Amino acid sequence: MLEICGLTKRFNGIPVVEDVSFTLKPGEILGYVGPNGAGKSTTVKMIIGLLEPSEGQVRFQGRSVIEDLPGFQARIGYVPEEPHLYPHLSGREYLQLVGRLRGLPRNILESKIDEFLRLFSLWDDRHCSVSAYSKGMRQKILLSAALLHNPDLLILDEPLSGLDVNTALVLRELVEGLAARGRMILYSSHVLDVLEKVCSQVLILCKGRVAAHDSIEHLRESMHESSLEGIFGQLTREQNHRAVADHILEVMQG
Repeated sequence: MLEICGLTKRFNGIPVVEDVSFTLKPGEILGYVGPNGAGKSTTVKMIIGLLEPSEGQVRFQGRSVIEDLPGFQARIGYVPEEPHLYPHLSGREYLQLVGRLRGLPRNILESKIDEFLRLFSLWDDRHCSVSAYSKGMRQKILLSAALLHNPDLLILDEPLSGLDVNTALVLRELVEGLAARGRMILYSSHVLDVLEKVCSQVLILCKGRVAAHDSIEHLRESMHESSLEGIFGQLTREQNHRAVADHILEVMQG
């Protein structure tokens, strides 16, 4: 189980994430959503150990991850929001590097890489430099890298970025299949209709604080909304969307 206990992050004394707490159990998919700048990616970076919290704690299987951060990181798969890869490596070489850093035996690693490259339609481009890949192709490499070592916890930060429709549908089925096999999945995204279909619970972040954390079904009932989009809009709306759009049209027309 992953436990996030009062996570807070301040930059120059200003809180970007403030007192965020939640738990994620095996088999659960938690949607983590919020407007731009709400603190989603900052939370993710604290969880995986890229940022040190100002306050609070991340616990995994009952222990603070600080006690054995490399051991915790070995059990997570992470797809970051931006596909930063080593541009001089080919797609295959990048996956080999990740697999070796993960300590996978060579024969198992090579077999997995070949299968992932075929399944993600990257086989013909496996020896091409990553710098020549499209954004969607780079995203497929990141997904493959996150799954190579069969992680217990999968953290997805805008995983659909650049993906074609078919791959996005495969990812949705994959996430559901992983949850059915007892994996824990933290899914941060702006694509609310996908989250609505796959997540068992959702946490909505607004200005760094938790605005709601519940099952989507219960939030629909309690807030009298028919969709996650309506729930999100009600909790995070600071402007009249129609009025803003109308104003933009006026500005365009001079």
